[in-house]
Parts: sequence; structure tokens; C-alpha cells
Amino acid sequence: MPEPVAPDLVAFAHHLADIAADMLRERAARPPSVEIKSDGSPVTDTDKAIEAAIRAEIARAYPAHGIHGEEFPPDRLDAEYVWVIDPVDGTKEWVQGLPLFGFLLALLHHGDIVLGLAEQPLLRHRWLGAEGHGTTRGTHQVHTTTRQSLDTAIVSTMGYDTFCRDRHDQLIRLRVNHRNTVTADSFYVFGLLAEGRVDLIASDKFALHDYAALDAIVRHAGGTVTDWDGNRLTRSSDGTILAAATPQLHAEALAILKG
Repeated sequence: MPEPVAPDLVAFAHHLADIAADMLRERAARPPSVEIKSDGSPVTDTDKAIEAAIRAEIARAYPAHGIHGEEFPPDRLDAEYVWVIDPVDGTKEWVQGLPLFGFLLALLHHGDIVLGLAEQPLLRHRWLGAEGHGTTRGTHQVHTTTRQSLDTAIVSTMGYDTFCRDRHDQLIRLRVNHRNTVTADSFYVFGLLAEGRVDLIASDKFALHDYAALDAIVRHAGGTVTDWDGNRLTRSSDGTILAAATPQLHAEALAILKG
């Protein structure tokens, strides 16, 4: 069982998020400079500037810690602690001016995901989940629902119409016989799950910098998070993610995904 995250590391995560959020708010009103990466996804000057600033701050405060970021090569991945940075999660939305982007940050300890933070800077909504601390939004503790049946659940098949097209046969089974579907392709939906406004999320093609923070936020709010084979997420997971408010709801959805 992972040990509780030290308070100074929780405070430092908030400090890093403050840096990123200030940069995002300052740059939100002007069009970004956009490049296309080798995988076809966009990257902006803001992605690079934020990650560079966060990396510099980690190196200053915790020089022995490792860093895994989206935009620059990894550093000291064999360190006891490794920070995982997604400087602008939802870069396409950032480019389009849609307020569905945010900053994601996670902390690994001996390879275990022990802390996750997600920030929507324009709304000033910040979720943080960590070992020994539960999950908060702002200063308030949040918790998942007690929903146990898929037919009454609020479900998000995140990416169904965009990056999960090859998973339609499996995801369509989660899109029927329940109360409602959430369609936003945004990290924000995981925050809503953590605070009890969504019950289930299934998606695919998540990289470590996409899922690490969200895993910690949902788990420490009382939820269950695994890949589509039922395995707990690690730094080498396959990119599938199933997050549920309760173990019962998770088990029902996992059985459907497995067919």
C-alpha cells in the first residue's frame, strides 16, 4: 500500500498548478502559435512554455526527482519520485478557444501513481487527489456517487466520436440502457466523476500524461479505475481507461466491454 504523500509535495503540486494556470489565463485571449507533431496532433508555444517552466521549477526545488512530460524528453525516470506533466490537456480545444482545456500533473512514487491534479484555469476549478489526502476541489473534499447499476448511471464514452472510432462496437454497449450520456471529450469529465456528477467513463488511447492525474483524482474520491482488462493503471498501461463511481458499477461496465 503506498504511503501518504508528504504535505510539502502536495503544496508543491499546488504551486506548480498556480504557475501553469497563471500562464494559461494570461495567454488565453490571444491566438497561439501552432505546429503539427509527427503523430498529427497539434502543439502550441503555450504547451512548450508551460512545460519548460514547470520542469525548471521541479529542477530547482527537487533536483533528484524525475520528469515525464508530453513535449520534451523524459529525465531521470528511474528516480524515486517522478512528476508527470501535461501542460495543456486538450490542445485542440485550446487552439479553438473552447474552455475544455486544462493543466494535468501527477506524481509517481516507485512507479505508483500517488498524486494527481487537474486544473481548468478559466473557471479556476482544481481537483487534487493524493494518497492519504482524499480528493478535493478547491478546499472541499469530494466523493463519487454510490451508483451501482448501469441502467441508472450517467455515462461518458469519452472520445467515441473522435479518437475511439475503432472501439465503437464495445463502447456502443455502454451508450444504451442508462440514464444519460456525457459527450465532452475533456479531462473535466473526470473531475465531475470525482465529485459525483458523472458515474462512469470509458475511453482509449490515453498516454501516461493523460491518465495519471485523472486516475489519482477519481480513486481518492472513492472511485475505481482500471484498464479494460481490469488492471490498475501503471506507467506502462495500454491506454484504455475505465473509471467508475463504485466497484459494482465498474464490474458491470467491465463485463460489457469484454463482451
